[in-house]
Amino acid sequence: MPSPTDTTRKPWNLGRLVGPKPPLKPKHIWAIRSRLQHEGRTRDLALFNTAIDSKLRGCDLVCLRVADVHLGDGIRLRTTIVQRKTSRPVPFELTETTRESLAAWLKVRRLRVGDWLFPSRSRPGEHLTTRQYGRLVDEWVALIGLDPAGYGTHSLRRTKVALIYRRTGNLRACQLLSGHTKLESTVRYLGIEADDALVMSEQTDI
Repeated sequence: MPSPTDTTRKPWNLGRLVGPKPPLKPKHIWAIRSRLQHEGRTRDLALFNTAIDSKLRGCDLVCLRVADVHLGDGIRLRTTIVQRKTSRPVPFELTETTRESLAAWLKVRRLRVGDWLFPSRSRPGEHLTTRQYGRLVDEWVALIGLDPAGYGTHSLRRTKVALIYRRTGNLRACQLLSGHTKLESTVRYLGIEADDALVMSEQTDI
């Protein structure tokens, strides 16, 4: 007869690192891009770059359609997506690097305006799942020697916002780009502490 310990369900996060996952550093971004380019992973490169630029949650990223990023004969410079979680519109820019990778991806797949931007390879007519996106992120960070347990899809979402905050200290801009309804959410999201605020204050001469 099994003992009580044998029948106890194990926690889902047993052995995993929980809590906010850190954003990627610029050197990580370029290293992952280089590996994906070298291995000819056109879809993954476009997905990675779009994730960094868009700052979208995984559920919104995988639901992008071609029309969200493509207009006329080229890739949009800017676009706006309505978040599923908050129903709030979030604007974002597509940098030249991202536009080039998206153009290459669309050329390879010959996707139409109404198609999913990142269609599923195993389920015809469906988009890439958030679970598969998460597995891809694990692969990408492992490619450059990082521990997948320490990073996740939110690492990509936080990356550009964290860089913008460090360079400008503009919390309002970070709030808008993240699509947060409250500034307090952005503060928690970026992990801003009292020490950060004091450093910014010390650097401001009046």
